[in-house]
Amino acid sequence: MDVAVPKMIQFKGNEYPCCTSLTMGLIGGKWKTVILFHLIEGTLRYNELRKSMPTVTERTLSLQLKSLESDGLVQRKVYHKKPPLRVEYTLTDFGKTLIPIIESIAHWGDYAVENYSK
Repeated sequence: MDVAVPKMIQFKGNEYPCCTSLTMGLIGGKWKTVILFHLIEGTLRYNELRKSMPTVTERTLSLQLKSLESDGLVQRKVYHKKPPLRVEYTLTDFGKTLIPIIESIAHWGDYAVENYSK
């Protein structure tokens, strides 16, 4: 009797066992969803993001932003015209497709605090 081997999902050179694994691979972890949540309102400079997440280290924020950029969820724009160097981050069109998911996660967090934090 042959056992069916599940088909792996391919995305940008990586393999995932299912669609949920792909989604969590892109937005999972402690900071990616938080970064995306802050970018829902619009473009933010690096320091604005940093101030909105005071407990994240600069190294972690930088690594997470690079990961989100390489996955096509966030666009990084550097302005060289006049010092100091200015770097801005914006959700891409692909990143904007996650807004309903990010908002649902945020609403669930509010619900959990209001109803189950005691």
